[in-house]
Amino acid sequence: MSGISGVRMIAAGRTPVVPRGGAFKSLQADELAAPVFKQLLQDAGIVAASLDHVIMGNALYGGGNPARMAALRAGVPDHVPAMTIDTQCCSGLDAILWGARLVGSGAAGAVIAGGLESFSRSPIRMTRPVSRQERPKEYLRPPFAPCPDRDPDLAEAAADLARTRGYARGQQADFAVASHRKAMEFAEKPGRERRLITPEGAGITIDPFSRNLSGRSAHRAPVLSGDGETGLSAATIAVEADAAAAVLLVRSDHEGLEITGGVSAGVDPARPAEGGTAAAARLFERGFVDRARLSHAEVMEAFAPQAMATIEDLAFAPGVVNPFGGALARGHPIGASGAILAVNLFESHRLGAKGDGLAVIAAAGGLGAGLGLRFS
Repeated sequence: MSGISGVRMIAAGRTPVVPRGGAFKSLQADELAAPVFKQLLQDAGIVAASLDHVIMGNALYGGGNPARMAALRAGVPDHVPAMTIDTQCCSGLDAILWGARLVGSGAAGAVIAGGLESFSRSPIRMTRPVSRQERPKEYLRPPFAPCPDRDPDLAEAAADLARTRGYARGQQADFAVASHRKAMEFAEKPGRERRLITPEGAGITIDPFSRNLSGRSAHRAPVLSGDGETGLSAATIAVEADAAAAVLLVRSDHEGLEITGGVSAGVDPARPAEGGTAAAARLFERGFVDRARLSHAEVMEAFAPQAMATIEDLAFAPGVVNPFGGALARGHPIGASGAILAVNLFESHRLGAKGDGLAVIAAAGGLGAGLGLRFS
């Protein structure tokens, strides 16, 4: 079992998602998250002193505890502990799962959980020399599996998936265009604007990457990974981004969005895109989500082929998947991306959705995470 029955999400929020080097380029991840924490507490009518824990996911900082930094910056009292977890892309959703497990077990009564990430301010990583003759060597990412042949570059793994599945470049481009279209249509509906939380002085209240992407430009985008037939392009790979997102979790005697269960999954590290599919399958198998009642599925779009494969394997109806647009239309702030999926589900709850919802995401190293909720 998930160990998180009897838990409700009573508030949720996020910053805009801003591409690396954009309007958030001078802000640390904790500076992005602090105003989100403040808004959650205000929305829920809960004082910060009543929190029992803050748990946030982060993938790029290489140490420290940005969750604690964000909590203190937000005015959360010193006695409330905070911790940061790293399961790469799954970090934000895993943080919510662990927060829900604390509440569900009775170990906590109120927890803020989510993810925070700044590509713009993330540290430059270097290996330490083993002798005086050597110099430090910069590296982009650590290994996620001990054997190099099971630790592929994620874009290359997605390109291999596209080649194996036969997802032509045009199909992938059409998927990206649809993601942008849904994001724009939702943002433009009167009364349905996302309530985005902006750090003071940042001067941005929208996801700036979302746009009316034309099929012509998406189809003509140059290949960045893979071959000319099924390769990935700038239109079908989510851009690196900065953002923070979080939810407030409490026991079920409060009004709010009911959490029905959550799962963590492991798959072959050589095929990391399968993690989301594995997590979703477990949500269905364990009865945390009723397929017949599914009305909203948040599927991470780190790469178009990865999302397309999950949708195909789980036979999701097109109309229920990412109705507000996905990461291809906003960007991928690694440690915050899974939490953004949960915030989108809460937005559906706020708008009166019925039935069941789920969020799934895959990560490097062959990991997956999934969250099930009941709107009504």
